[in-house]
Amino acid sequence: MTRTATLCLAMALLLVAALAAAVLVGETAFTGGQYRQALFDPASGPAEVLWQVRAPRAVCAVIVGAALGLAGAVMQGLLRNPLADPGVLGVSAAAALGAALAIVLGAAAVPGLVEISALVGAGLAGGLLIAVSGVVRAPEALILFGVALSSFAGAATALIFNLSPSPIAQAEVMSWLLGSVQNRSWIDVAWVTPAVIVAAAFAALATPGLRMLTLGEEGAATSGLPMRRLRAFALIAASVATGAAVAVAGVIGFVGLAAPHLVRAAVRGDPGRVLWPSALAGGLMLVIADLLARLTPTDQELKLGVFTALIGAPLFGLIAWRAAREWRL
Repeated sequence: MTRTATLCLAMALLLVAALAAAVLVGETAFTGGQYRQALFDPASGPAEVLWQVRAPRAVCAVIVGAALGLAGAVMQGLLRNPLADPGVLGVSAAAALGAALAIVLGAAAVPGLVEISALVGAGLAGGLLIAVSGVVRAPEALILFGVALSSFAGAATALIFNLSPSPIAQAEVMSWLLGSVQNRSWIDVAWVTPAVIVAAAFAALATPGLRMLTLGEEGAATSGLPMRRLRAFALIAASVATGAAVAVAGVIGFVGLAAPHLVRAAVRGDPGRVLWPSALAGGLMLVIADLLARLTPTDQELKLGVFTALIGAPLFGLIAWRAAREWRL
């Protein structure tokens, strides 16, 4: 068994264990009899809590985390930058802008329309990035364009929030921007899963290009591979994965940044082999974070985006410090 396969198997086992804990453990403690009732009586109250409340929430956290981990690994490989994440090119901000606009316009009353709006926003951002990547090859230029796009989308979202005439809409937009998988159902799981599968397929197609980019732009250009097409595949993968995650759970930061770093050393930095372990690591991180957010003794449940930011910000600082030391050397 290869090193990557062993890593994926280990991560999958940990993910199954974390998923089981997220379903079985919660604010309400069950007795052994209630667990048996949940297993053998689907119409019982304990079964409703386990299989219709906790289970879809946990599975949704896994899929969203996997999408962010995959997008982060693709971005770091494409830009050859260990500090890249799904938000660095403005895709997350554009998806949030689409969702915020839909909420303020009253589209939240139509099931699925807010999610579609978020995905459309991510798709538009991805299209712009693909167009720019076809003109410029330098990753620095693409990063600068992404930062500008992210700043514009963030400012537009803040403007929408500021001008919203309805306090209810403002509260919904703020809740969306903080990120959460609370009250998610199996319908949400069924909605996000195909998008993540599509993103994974494009990421697999982009893998040869990501590997070739480790040789630099000149080496990639002389490789004979259709690098322009492979860059587009990578951007589509990152955009679809990020858009799907934001559409279902709102804006959740730092998972896409941290997940690839947790597994990169085990695959010796290969940008092709790091994709699938990163997705598993992202799912594991988010389901554990959601479980801890649920169990934290607060009057109001912590938003998942807030919880991951509290943990991820120090990690981001550590990664930046280590990267700065390597650049000085």
